[in-house]
Amino acid sequence: MSVKSIAAKIFAQIIHAKTQKWVRHPIETQRTVFENLLATAKETQFGKDHNFAKIKSYEDFAKQVPIRDYEELRPYVDRVVKGESDILWKGKPLYFAKTSGTTSGAKYIPLTKESMPFHIEAARNAILGYIHETGKTDFVDGKMIFLQGSPILEEKKGIKLGRLSGIVAHFVPKYLQKNRMPSWATNCIEDWETKVDAIVEETFNKNMTVISGIPSWVQMYFEKLEQKGNKPVGEIFKNFNLFIYGGVNYEPYRAKFENLIGRKVDSIELFPASEGFFAYQSRNFGSKNEEGMLLLLNSGIFYEFVKSSEFFNDSEGTAPKRYTIGEVELNVNYVLIISTNAGLWAYNIGDTVQFTSLKPYRVIVSGRIKHYISAFGEHVIGKEVEHALKEAMEDSNIRVNEFTVAPQIAPESGLPFHEWFIEFENEPENLNDFALKIDAAMRKQNAYYDDLIVGKVLRTLVISKVQKNGFQEYMKSIGKLGGQNKIPRLSNDRKIADLLLRK
Repeated sequence: MSVKSIAAKIFAQIIHAKTQKWVRHPIETQRTVFENLLATAKETQFGKDHNFAKIKSYEDFAKQVPIRDYEELRPYVDRVVKGESDILWKGKPLYFAKTSGTTSGAKYIPLTKESMPFHIEAARNAILGYIHETGKTDFVDGKMIFLQGSPILEEKKGIKLGRLSGIVAHFVPKYLQKNRMPSWATNCIEDWETKVDAIVEETFNKNMTVISGIPSWVQMYFEKLEQKGNKPVGEIFKNFNLFIYGGVNYEPYRAKFENLIGRKVDSIELFPASEGFFAYQSRNFGSKNEEGMLLLLNSGIFYEFVKSSEFFNDSEGTAPKRYTIGEVELNVNYVLIISTNAGLWAYNIGDTVQFTSLKPYRVIVSGRIKHYISAFGEHVIGKEVEHALKEAMEDSNIRVNEFTVAPQIAPESGLPFHEWFIEFENEPENLNDFALKIDAAMRKQNAYYDDLIVGKVLRTLVISKVQKNGFQEYMKSIGKLGGQNKIPRLSNDRKIADLLLRK
């Protein structure tokens, strides 16, 4: 065992002990975070506008600070972007994480000297948790790669900005810099396809032990490796045994990845975003992550939750009920609301979660509050379509590269239906039988959808095949190929569907 491996085990034990301290006291931990956030920000413009100095309880906070999304918080963010101090958080941010919004254009998410360390520590602690739980350390001596955005940063009023993954690249610990790939020059390539080709050339003969990134884009890297080496990725990288991912559910990709790799590897699921690092997997790394991820309650983020079924229900003119960590229930779909040490207050990030455990608090990402289908009142969510597809593929050699679902409200003939756009690696022998399996799985999960089928409001779903690399071409056509960009699993309109049908 190398010196680095021994040190990693010791460090893992220390971090595990620290983590357990707040895991055992979740409600008290969140209360402390809440009080510190208010105390620090009470003299900011936002704090003055919302009477932070007079807030004595969470109930006071909920009355004073309404839930906002980016557009609603934008008047404050715009002032920060213009260079003003003490607006959302004390002083000025260290960085802006620049993301692309669907309605807002570019979004500028502040990263402060208080929030930035938690992004780095959470990713580190996820790996240390894996070491503590499994005892495996051999990977620390090999090469590691994270498929990420360019680390080249712009500047706005003295504040640097870029993609979160590009900003994080500037914070790689010294003890990992010799292990980290690709090279700085390759990482700076902007064109995604060119970048992946360069990464393949650079890593092909290296001792890769850890590979990380969004599954859909790691898949492209693996396919190019397989083409170059004419053998599975697991034979090219014989010591590759840990895949770290986030951003999308891995399950629709798992069978394809195991086929590309040629064997099973351990995996760690992360839940990071520009707005904060919320959770990571801390158990069962060698199997499907059905337990969920440990919610990070001691990371400068105060969490609130709103039932997604009530989120848009304003018929009585009252805001939906907001729940704190001590009030949540298992298996309920919640919209995640955060207040952070980067100056986001009662902020709706758009993700929905479900709790799989309350001791400790573990979550799965169930979808996006704006990504659903409810053209007929069925309110289908991302978790349901992913589970249905996974169930339909079980015990078969069917492989799916990518998919998305949209309603077809006005077909040329017959009843309306849900249209599933699927890019297959291995197609089913009978597409109609496969569609019926998915449909049956959907009806078991969603009673509203089942009622619509039984009541002959909808017909069973229809699969439309997408040509090879069709989703990559779609993402390229809208300028979102690679990086942290993802295909929405669900749309309540036909915008994506119509573009896919033209190809």
